[in-house]
Amino acid sequence: SQIQFADQKQEFNKRPTKIGRRSLSRSISQSSTDSYSSAASYTDSSDDETSPRDKQQKNSKGSSDFCVKNIKQAEFGRREIEIAEQEMPALMALRKRAQGEKPLAGAKIVGCTHITAQTAVLMETLGALGAQCRWAACNIYSTLNEVAAALAESGFPVFAWKGESEDDFWWCIDRCVNVEGWQPNMILDDGGDLTHWIYKKYPNMFKKIKGIVEESVTGVHRLYQLSKAGKLCVPAMNVNDSVTKQKFDNLYCCRESILDGLKRTTDMMFGGKQVVVCGYGEVGKGCCAALKAMGSIVYVTEIDPICALQACMDGFRLVKLNEVIRQVDIVITCTGNKNVVTREHLDRMKNSCIVCNMGHSNTEIDVASLRTPELTWERVRSQVDHVIWPDGKRIVLLAEGRLLNLSCSTVPTFVLSITATTQALALIELYNAPEGRYKQDVYLLPKKMDEYVASLHLPTFDAHLTELTDEQAKYLGLNKNGPFKPNYYR
Repeated sequence: SQIQFADQKQEFNKRPTKIGRRSLSRSISQSSTDSYSSAASYTDSSDDETSPRDKQQKNSKGSSDFCVKNIKQAEFGRREIEIAEQEMPALMALRKRAQGEKPLAGAKIVGCTHITAQTAVLMETLGALGAQCRWAACNIYSTLNEVAAALAESGFPVFAWKGESEDDFWWCIDRCVNVEGWQPNMILDDGGDLTHWIYKKYPNMFKKIKGIVEESVTGVHRLYQLSKAGKLCVPAMNVNDSVTKQKFDNLYCCRESILDGLKRTTDMMFGGKQVVVCGYGEVGKGCCAALKAMGSIVYVTEIDPICALQACMDGFRLVKLNEVIRQVDIVITCTGNKNVVTREHLDRMKNSCIVCNMGHSNTEIDVASLRTPELTWERVRSQVDHVIWPDGKRIVLLAEGRLLNLSCSTVPTFVLSITATTQALALIELYNAPEGRYKQDVYLLPKKMDEYVASLHLPTFDAHLTELTDEQAKYLGLNKNGPFKPNYYR
């Protein structure tokens, strides 16, 4: 039976078919081809507008089992990957260990994640561990074209480019899965779209699949829905809620990348600005800490009384969005929910208010409600739209409501090293688990592995861990080598 995710819009909004004003249609068509290029990125949008699907490209070994923007950019992409390797010590350590044993020999992994230099280091590590991989992008804007080209050049079947349409997005996923003579036995997903597609189109594939590794709040939520409905037919590993992912990728990473994304797109000054952050989970905590440190006045909205109390204790005013919407300069969503910022809120915002999203899916801001004839859209920069009301008021919408840091800037590589190592270990664990260890359910990564990931990153800081004496270990009731925390610790 087909799984229906209630109302769950995917990573993109449907493009409108009828548009009142020409300026709107122009800006929308532009937005899908415009490519964001950071200083370090060689992604060039002007080279040609042919869809990658219509091009015949081969890598130097004669293979054409990939679809990227331009295979000629592979050399630039390779440099990006080499830079990323410097900041990903744990994955490089795993590769060293893999020279002896190949824990993923025989694994056929189909992946759907952001395709960046950091993901490339993960993919090449999985290859070194013995796996075969096929990969698509989980976000239509976050792919680095030159990195995708470098992966295709080195023999990875990659189907992704920046600025895919909705149809392209599903086509790429399908090309990864639906291959003659190749059947995946592991899934690595970010957001749940790949898992959803296989359920919808190729449910029989799950007979051979040993497990799913999922790393986003959104994707994990969808897995628990399946599990509840009794429709999850393979074990799944919830990497998102492991301590090393939650604390580091969600908290420390967003603390650094929120400022980067806002600065690159708007050149704004943060001192004295009034900001409302919707949601005080790990992502919200990171965003609030960074903005407060820059001298912004920060308000928080929250539904959970525990997170709300944490926000109050950290010195933030807890409000309802309606109470501050007329006065704030920036609105940031990080809830993982839908319609947090509605058209009614957008109508009441003050002139030139900046609106952006730090959650995984683009459902938090009701962007669809802004695609109406009376509003004019103006593309002012890559990933920056001015939406103008009839009375001349405008709001500044970033990345069309998609993930700000991955769409508009970059994410600190070191943090991604922690997440990617956690993903790699989860794949190894599920792939090698004896029959029956994991049932058809969603599991957390064992705490021992969480601690192992953290320990692989400590040498970078020349950090020296204290060791327990036998007497101390006995007193605490712990094994000297861990795990040091119970499995429910977060």
